[in-house]
Amino acid sequence: MSQALDPVAEHHIEQAARELAKEFAGTFSQETIDRYLRESTDMFGGARVSMFVPVLAHRFARERLRALAQAEGKLVKTEPEVLFVCVHNAGRSQMAAGLATLRSEGRVHVRTGGSDPAERLNPAVVEAMAEIGVDMSEEYPKPLTDEVVRAADVVITMGCGDACPIYSGKRYEDWTLEDPAGKDVDTVRRIRDEIDQRVQRLVSDLLD
Repeated sequence: MSQALDPVAEHHIEQAARELAKEFAGTFSQETIDRYLRESTDMFGGARVSMFVPVLAHRFARERLRALAQAEGKLVKTEPEVLFVCVHNAGRSQMAAGLATLRSEGRVHVRTGGSDPAERLNPAVVEAMAEIGVDMSEEYPKPLTDEVVRAADVVITMGCGDACPIYSGKRYEDWTLEDPAGKDVDTVRRIRDEIDQRVQRLVSDLLD
């Protein structure tokens, strides 16, 4: 059931629906776009500041629709697609995504998801990534959804057990990494550097 939004937030959701309809015209019906936007709105209904809900819902619905279009062959992939998954999507998977974008110079497209997403990114993670020039101020924890798994060429899991669905024809890897939740910045730096080593090997393999 869709959550009740205040009139201002509802106005922004309606505006987002119009923008998505223009972007995906000829790819998805208005009904599909509306459904994905409302589902995404519900997923972010727990955001502590309600004014952020339309922004997050719009961004997330757009990414989900792009993934769905790729999975259904309606949108051609121009680079390898990698999905990083952890429990809270607030630390390990976010660092891996930022590092993959950095090390591939944007030639690998990354998505992330969490089996139990947190409300915000781990501040120590944001700090540690900023130290190497990766700005994570626009990133946010997001739920793991089926279409982003279907769109991925490679799925990297990090301590989320069997929460990620398995599809044939995809490359799956499970990276055993310490969870940075509650850790100090020095520990997070060490985890970041371990992830970086793995990411560089992955990127080299994909681009070669």
